[in-house]
Amino acid sequence: MRRRNSDFRRPVRRRFSNVFWLTLCGLAVLLLIILLSRETRDSSSRLVYTKRPYRHDRIADGLNITEEMLRPESMTRQINDQISLAKAILVIAKESNNLQFAWELSAQIRNSQMLLSNAASRRSPLTNRESESAIRDMALLLYQAQQLHYDSATMFMRLKAKIQSLEEQANSFSEKSSKYGQIAAEEVPKSLYCLGVRLTAEWFRSSNLQKKLKEEKQAAAKLVDTGLYHFCVFSDNILATSVVVNSTAMNSKNPDMVVFHLVTDEVNYAAMKAWFTMNSFRGVTVVVQKIEEFSWLNASYVPVLKQLQDSDTQNYYFSGNHDNSRTPIKFRNPKYLSMLNHLRFYIPEVFPALKKVVFLDDDVVVQKDLSALFTTDLNGNVNGAVETCMETFHRYHKYLNYSHPLIRQHFDPDACGWAFGMNVFDLVEWRKRNVTGIYHYWQEKNVDRTLWKLGTLPPGLLTFYGLTEALNPSWHILGFGYTNVDSKLIEKGAVLHFNGNSKPWLKIGIEKYKPLWDKYVDYSHPLLQQCNFH
Repeated sequence: MRRRNSDFRRPVRRRFSNVFWLTLCGLAVLLLIILLSRETRDSSSRLVYTKRPYRHDRIADGLNITEEMLRPESMTRQINDQISLAKAILVIAKESNNLQFAWELSAQIRNSQMLLSNAASRRSPLTNRESESAIRDMALLLYQAQQLHYDSATMFMRLKAKIQSLEEQANSFSEKSSKYGQIAAEEVPKSLYCLGVRLTAEWFRSSNLQKKLKEEKQAAAKLVDTGLYHFCVFSDNILATSVVVNSTAMNSKNPDMVVFHLVTDEVNYAAMKAWFTMNSFRGVTVVVQKIEEFSWLNASYVPVLKQLQDSDTQNYYFSGNHDNSRTPIKFRNPKYLSMLNHLRFYIPEVFPALKKVVFLDDDVVVQKDLSALFTTDLNGNVNGAVETCMETFHRYHKYLNYSHPLIRQHFDPDACGWAFGMNVFDLVEWRKRNVTGIYHYWQEKNVDRTLWKLGTLPPGLLTFYGLTEALNPSWHILGFGYTNVDSKLIEKGAVLHFNGNSKPWLKIGIEKYKPLWDKYVDYSHPLLQQCNFH
């Protein structure tokens, strides 16, 4: 039989087609992917589950709790929660003066704590049987407290009332402390009073009057010599003034060129004169005057003296009954009406022959030579002073009433304040600008005390507004009578000012700063020993 041509032969039938093989391969790949993804998910879940116990253990260690306390049915946790709530309620019960209930609650707290302590000692969890009674008894007390309204809202209201009561007590104590501190600051120590009496007696008993008069006549030329260094102090405190003079003399490069002009009152005039006559201060010239010598200081010229004649002013400063005593005691201090305190505004009239003076308060200590102050250029200003506005509360708005239109219109509330206590005054410019007249204007406007209340600094800020030249801060360091002062500032400071109530000659003086003042007092002086100064 003849074979067909190859082109006409029937193709050989294959057992599996290509489509089948491709399908099979796809299924195999898909199965492999599913298996891999399931294995990854299982491993990640295993990681999560392995991390959780570690994190829980760490929290448990931090909170000092046991595994048993984490169980939903834990008796230990339930008792602890009851104890915490009971302790809070116990405070309210005592505040409410419900002592019987407080005693019962305290006893139950102790019983529950004893139960927990025993369980911890034997290192086994509490059973339902042994804890059932304690939980039930405490629950009854807690429900009883709820009936008595010993809840968080009540606690909040009571605490709020307690805080208000404590604030009122604190304000009362603060006011009393301020009053007593002011009284202590104003007192004249017995030793200082004794010194004044003994010096007065010594002055009138002395037989060397002719010699002293001659010395005064010889010193008269120095009192008007504008080439010398003139200082002025207005005070009734003999020892404090002595420290100012002595410290200036001890630290002066040319003490023979230093002239001190002291002004005191009639009561202390003889004592002051006796002290500065019987003691020498390295050649420093000292002259003592009394304020009563200035006949031009009268009520017709001086607003402060005129105000003293007003009954309302007298009641305000001396009786303390004005304004229902709402005004703090420091604002009613009569010393702020003392003419020795206000004499600083009349320096050109007190010393008509002088051109420049340095004014010092009696509560300062000088520890550097001050001669450079007399050559300081004030740039046409009248007052050279150290500014105190490094902090916000030393600006003008601290001292003046800016609700008053007169203050608001004329003065910048953020203007920098400055300090009295160490000031350089150009008396030529003072007279030219009639600064004393400016002072009189503002004093007369403040008859009703609506512009300012306290002291001589506020009228000084008004009087010398725009007429003050800022000095280097190291010339005048303040705060030794009421606060802490940086030791570096103390070391660099030329004049240290014990402003504040804690004066160094008082018992309330700040102990760590007293040595700065004490080193200029000769405690071996016979009169000081007789008056028990130490």
